[in-house]
Amino acid sequence: MKLQSQLNLAFTTLLLVMLTVTGLVIYSLLMDMLIEDEQAELKQNGELLVQVLNENGRGNSLQGFSDFLDEQDLDLFLYNRHQNRVLDSTMPPRYVNGFSANNNFADDQKEIWEIGNNKFVTSRILFNPESTGLELILLTPINDLQAVQQDFFQRLMIVFIIGAIAAVFLSYFLTNKLVTPLSRLKGQLKKIENRKFDELESIKATGEIKEVEQSVYEMASELQRYVNSQQAFFQNASHELKTPLMTIQGYAEGIRDKVFDEQEQEKGLDMMVTEVKRLKMIINEMILLAKLDSEQTAYQPENVSTSTLINQVMDRTLPMVNEKNITINQEVDEGSSLFVDQEKVLRALLNITFNAIRHAKTRVDITVEKSTIVIEDDGEGISKDLLPHIFHRFVKGNNGETGLGLAIARAIIEQSGGKIMVHESKLGGAKFILSFTN
Repeated sequence: MKLQSQLNLAFTTLLLVMLTVTGLVIYSLLMDMLIEDEQAELKQNGELLVQVLNENGRGNSLQGFSDFLDEQDLDLFLYNRHQNRVLDSTMPPRYVNGFSANNNFADDQKEIWEIGNNKFVTSRILFNPESTGLELILLTPINDLQAVQQDFFQRLMIVFIIGAIAAVFLSYFLTNKLVTPLSRLKGQLKKIENRKFDELESIKATGEIKEVEQSVYEMASELQRYVNSQQAFFQNASHELKTPLMTIQGYAEGIRDKVFDEQEQEKGLDMMVTEVKRLKMIINEMILLAKLDSEQTAYQPENVSTSTLINQVMDRTLPMVNEKNITINQEVDEGSSLFVDQEKVLRALLNITFNAIRHAKTRVDITVEKSTIVIEDDGEGISKDLLPHIFHRFVKGNNGETGLGLAIARAIIEQSGGKIMVHESKLGGAKFILSFTN
């Protein structure tokens, strides 16, 4: 069942339940309200009759009361409490006898009288002075009230039905307005599934659906970037692997066909060993990148002193520093620490530091303040065209090796819950900023 049908069905069911409960409650309370209103009206009529009788002096004469009674279109009794006797009545004798048998006249607390299948609402009014014991009892058949109840309930049901029909149409309109953007969003997701990123269209929506739409388009942009990066990765990887393989193949075929003399053969063998080592390094770094992307459980964080990490970096870069005659300046907050995988973060710091040493002219500065590490050099810096792509795989600047070092560094830093950014340094070269959340 479609979502719109489910919403309409749920709303209609809820509406019917509410209307049914409301109707039953109103129906049950309506008779009580009618009885109370009828009793109040009977009392008002009775008090008016008693007042008229007292004012005209008819209350002192039974005959005068009877004559006056005949002029009224009411069901009533004139009852004497002291004698427990009905003095006069506008109702047939069988009612007098029946009510007397049920002791209704003597029981002044009973408001509903029954005789056979008939029920009556009553109201009792005493004559003044009360010492006379005369009492006027007025009655109304409950059947009349039930007729009013049924009529009112029928009218109420008509109102409920009209309201229910209007509510169902309104529900259909609102759910259609709600579901239509979702249906269109489903179409956009189909385009993403088929990788038709350029055909995505914006849809009109509000509230949470608009937020979902924005999330879907952000996801599509990220997927497109990922697909493009994967395509670029395979293209670059094939190029990077093809170059040393072609060199190895060329020298191997030359040696096999005895094209080279002994000196050139030695040179070719040395070149083949060099290219094999380069291939091995590229393959190892590609495997490391794949592991960083897929094996989250291989990451084992612990509290590590930042000064310890920097000292390890200084020790391992010392041969290259001496070879290039570069000065490394460090300024470390001794009390700072990071909750990271020490070996992996050390690998990232080494990749960035080696990169800085290769491009530096005279100096590299390493600064640590709380959870932020800054590595900068005084080299030529990174070109503006290359800057947005510097952390992509196989993107190399001048003097670059495999083009995977900074990509590995970024993967490690992000897996550590941190961020890595690159800017121009005041020293003239590149400035890498590593920010950790802990």
